[in-house]
Amino acid sequence: MADQPDILRIALAQLNPTLGDIAGNIEKAREAHNDALRMKADLLLLSELFISGYPPEDLVLKPAFTDQCMQAVESLADLTKDGAPGIIVGTPYRDETGLFNAIAVLDNGKVQTWRKKVDLPNYGVFDEKRVFDKGPMPGPVNFRGVRIGIPICEDIWGDLDVCETLAESGAEFLLVPNGSPYVSEKMDVRHQVVIRQIIESGLSIAYLNQLGGQDELMFDGGSFVLNADHHLAVQMNQFEDSVISTTWRRADDGWFCEDGVKANLPDSDEANWRACVMGLRDYVNKNGFANVVLGLSGGIDSAICAAMAVDALGEERVRCIMMPYAYTSEESLKDAADCAKALGVRYEIVPIEKPVTGFSEALSELFEGTNEGVTEENLQSRARGTILMAVSNKFGSMVVTTGNKSEMSVGYATLYGDMNGGYNPIKDLYKMRVYKLAAWRNENVPSDCLGPSGEVIPQNIIDKAPSAELRPDQTDQDSLPPYPVLDDMLECLIEHEMSVEDIVAKGHDKETVLRIQHLLYIAEYKRRQSAPGVKITAKQFGRDRRYPITNRFRDG
Repeated sequence: MADQPDILRIALAQLNPTLGDIAGNIEKAREAHNDALRMKADLLLLSELFISGYPPEDLVLKPAFTDQCMQAVESLADLTKDGAPGIIVGTPYRDETGLFNAIAVLDNGKVQTWRKKVDLPNYGVFDEKRVFDKGPMPGPVNFRGVRIGIPICEDIWGDLDVCETLAESGAEFLLVPNGSPYVSEKMDVRHQVVIRQIIESGLSIAYLNQLGGQDELMFDGGSFVLNADHHLAVQMNQFEDSVISTTWRRADDGWFCEDGVKANLPDSDEANWRACVMGLRDYVNKNGFANVVLGLSGGIDSAICAAMAVDALGEERVRCIMMPYAYTSEESLKDAADCAKALGVRYEIVPIEKPVTGFSEALSELFEGTNEGVTEENLQSRARGTILMAVSNKFGSMVVTTGNKSEMSVGYATLYGDMNGGYNPIKDLYKMRVYKLAAWRNENVPSDCLGPSGEVIPQNIIDKAPSAELRPDQTDQDSLPPYPVLDDMLECLIEHEMSVEDIVAKGHDKETVLRIQHLLYIAEYKRRQSAPGVKITAKQFGRDRRYPITNRFRDG
């Protein structure tokens, strides 16, 4: 029957919008619509809040912003005239009842209808209840004779039975626009969420996810289609923007999607690497920086950040500076030079003896009668931080800061020194994960990475004991437990919120656990002043884990 087609071609657009760039996002939507037109698609699906970018946070509270988003949607409607593909697109939407996270269905040259997100996430990185109003339980949309349910992201993750309600009200299959941030090994979780909704609704489901970095959050794509029989019909890649065509057919037992693209998804090491790289690339490019600069110390953290920066931006946009002092070893000088050579980056040496001596002389009267210690050590770090910020100011380069999650957890970092910087690609990677990824990168080069193949992080950097080199013969383990032990304690405390008693029961020394817990709490003020970085774990500092700075609670 003409009003009840038995086939529908749907283009899935897994794209990388820029938050606040309404004109740029509209242009991306137009290009995707041209692709859909060439594919002879009937409908184009774009991701959650695509027009504004996601998550827009308090920006949507500005009426001028929301109005421009809605006007942009109206302009897109013209593309759907004369039988051209329809469009489903996410946008902030305001009417007399409130402000909503919504989608518009565009067809025949106009906005046919709106649907509003019901389940507003209010946990982890999400606080949509702060800015959006809850939408009513939706019914399906009639698109060219087919009744399509369009739950929005959390509508399939939560417990409000949105999918089941759509099925009961006549939806024939579900198209789900998402803004689901990357967390290591999350793809399996997404598949399980969709399978649960298939069981509840009995309907085939297309899951379309956003791509790209937005401040701390990384959206990895990985869009897919699961049919009602749980068969994976389509799997798009992670970390790659693309528009693909899917073919849907009506059968006796309902609609199903024909087999299409079946991408081989990256393993966890590759996915984590590419998330860090894309997060850094998008932060630099979307904020308009021409290039980056970082201190290359000869240690593992700065080496892996240099490699990520080259993979993200290319060698010509990365500048590395070695800043030696009296305690910098010849080994570190050689390792830093070897790393820079392997990566092909611009490399310079700026000794810090004069500025450190100058600071020491300036403070000599104030410090008279005191013993040298951490204060004097930190002058070295702060001299280096000042030099990097001076280069940034002079040449417009963004400083990449290089502290890993283990160090940031216990405050093993210097404010206004090695913490200086605009972005930190390894901020959410524990130290042992840093070592693992460094070894992995020496054996692999993902297709979207711009750096060279081969050993880009010298093996000696991976093998030697880590040290800040702020005093003679110093190693990190002088003041911290071995990193495998420390990381396990930190994961227990941070990712799992375990009690001291339970951590000790795992075999850890109680006094050490109590000390690490104390360091974790008192370093909160430092983390509040740290650069943003890519979210990799379930409990990233900042958006995920919001502990008070002033806090006298101690477990155990």
